[in-house]
Amino acid sequence: MGAPRWAHSFAANWHTVECWVAVAAFTFIAVILLLDVLGRELLGPIVRLMGMKQATGIFAAQKMSVFALVIGSFAGIGIATATGAHLVPRVAFNLVPERWGPTLDRLADLITGVFLLIVAYYGFRFVQSSMATDLRAPVLNWSVWPFQLAIPLGFASAAVRYLLFSAWPGLKPLPPEFQE
Repeated sequence: MGAPRWAHSFAANWHTVECWVAVAAFTFIAVILLLDVLGRELLGPIVRLMGMKQATGIFAAQKMSVFALVIGSFAGIGIATATGAHLVPRVAFNLVPERWGPTLDRLADLITGVFLLIVAYYGFRFVQSSMATDLRAPVLNWSVWPFQLAIPLGFASAAVRYLLFSAWPGLKPLPPEFQE
């Protein structure tokens, strides 16, 4: 059964947003760490030669990079699902007749989608507990829940994709062995 146009459009637009989020997060990591190292290793010696004693790196660059890594990594869950780039174990693939394949694939996508929704629910509960206790990042003193929100959102994104795959198998990407 072919997917409606809105489902194709939704999946494509959502994938584009996730890619931009991941690219922005990993670009931030690269830029801030590069500037931190350049500041400490190039600017630092020059400043010390001039007799000044001040920090030349970027304050908490590593901590900010970890937060960006969480965001980029959990955006990657949806990206991997959308592109079929995640690992698929090949256990028991030939135990059922081949004609059952499409039905079992849809059932597996449905079960996976529901499972990931449950994981996302508990992820949201985790974020709620951080909000309730006002958990803060050491050094920066920032609330951590906005960064933790990437965790349940990443799982929810993959869950929605699997549910779409279950409803409309035509949306599902080809397995990696058939993509080339």
